[in-house]
Amino acid sequence: MDFEFSLALPRDAVGIPMVRRVLSDALRSLGVTEDCIADILLAVSEACANAVRHGGPASRYEVVAAIGHGRCDVRVIDGGAGLIRMPEHYPPCDTENGRGLLIMQSVVDDISFDIAPGLGTTVRLLKHLDWSDKAAHLHSRSRVLASV
Repeated sequence: MDFEFSLALPRDAVGIPMVRRVLSDALRSLGVTEDCIADILLAVSEACANAVRHGGPASRYEVVAAIGHGRCDVRVIDGGAGLIRMPEHYPPCDTENGRGLLIMQSVVDDISFDIAPGLGTTVRLLKHLDWSDKAAHLHSRSRVLASV
C-alpha cells in the first residue's frame, strides 16, 4: 500500500509538530514499529528544524513523504544555501548547534542532499520499515496474494 503526502509550512517551528503528527499517524496506521517511527520522526524533526533555521529568504518550506514498498522516503525542501559536505564528527560538547545532520545520519538508512545554489536545498531521508508482528503477517499475506 502506498501513501504520499506533501505539506507546505511556514518557516516557523510551529509546523514541526504538525509534520510529526501526520507522519506518525500514517506510519502507525500501517503497523510500523514504534522504534522505527521514533527514528523517522527524530530525523524528520532535525531536517525541519534546519529548514526553519537555515531555509534562506523563502518564508515557507515543504515536506514530501512517500510510504510504500517497505520504506519511508521523506524530503524536506527549503530555499537555503545548504551544506558543502557532511560533517565528519560531532561538534564539541559545549557547542549548542551542529549535531542534527549526524543525528539524522545515525537513525536512517540513507541520507542525501540536493543543493542548488541560489535555489534551495532538499534533504532526503530514507528508512526501511520494521513492522509490528500483526502488520508483518498482513504485509506478507498481501505479497503472496499479489503474486498469484
